Amino acid sequence: MNYNNLLDLSQSLIDGVLFGSIYALIGIGFTLIFGVMNKINLSYAAASVAAAYVSLLIVQTAPPALVYVAAALVGGVLGALVYLICFHLLPLNKPLATLMSTVGMLLLIDEAIVHITAGMPQNYPAMFVGANIDIGPLSLRSDLLFVFGFGCLVMIGLTLLLKRTRLGLATRAVSQQPVAAQLCGMSITGTNMSTFVIAGFLGGTAGAMAGAAIGVLSPLLTLPLTVKGLVVTVIGGLGSIPGAIIAGLVVGGAENLFQYLRGVSERDIYVMLLLFAFLVFRPGGLFPPPAGRD
Repeated sequence: MNYNNLLDLSQSLIDGVLFGSIYALIGIGFTLIFGVMNKINLSYAAASVAAAYVSLLIVQTAPPALVYVAAALVGGVLGALVYLICFHLLPLNKPLATLMSTVGMLLLIDEAIVHITAGMPQNYPAMFVGANIDIGPLSLRSDLLFVFGFGCLVMIGLTLLLKRTRLGLATRAVSQQPVAAQLCGMSITGTNMSTFVIAGFLGGTAGAMAGAAIGVLSPLLTLPLTVKGLVVTVIGGLGSIPGAIIAGLVVGGAENLFQYLRGVSERDIYVMLLLFAFLVFRPGGLFPPPAGRD
């Protein structure tokens, strides 16, 4: 491999890792819900994209920075609605019922986006466009640096929320011992609802960041973000937030690396092979859940 090819390879890897912060946020959302309720919300990525779409309603009257805040807030509202419709009103001891309800919600949200926008991509405001940072022969895209930096701040904020607040204590208690948490006066329903709202904040932020990095929002984003979010959740380890963060960056970097080596048409095939390798050789993921006590 000559110098130019090595340079292009390194550039692709760096861009992929920076973009991987979006996958990390989506993976954290899946992980939070699974960690607390042991259930998968398949409509999560669709709601994240929908939140970013709704935030475009204020783009003409507000600074671009407020668009990202609006996306997070709308994501929280959609997260609460998904919980009420797909989980609170259904028997939680019937896992297939909740799973299929989230599949239906995914299709409903996706179809709503397609019909409202006529399936046409919508421009999304990007931050710091054009002010790339050059480090020797490598160039760091300003929009991806913003996405990565903003994603890191959100992850730090989530960590502090879970470690330093009463809500975080309740969330961790319900995820580990729900019966004991209820005996201590913690509301299972309230904690579950709060978890969906927090995950919605993360999802709305991820949807906005995806729009900023790509430059447009499209209904076609729903399926890739859903698949990559689930891949990140499995590779990181079910229920592990640090695992989801690392796996998101790994999947982002690997995706760009495969795209450079094999082209965009084969990129996702190799990402799935990466998932298959983890399922075979390390089924618990990077941070497997601890064994339960007898």
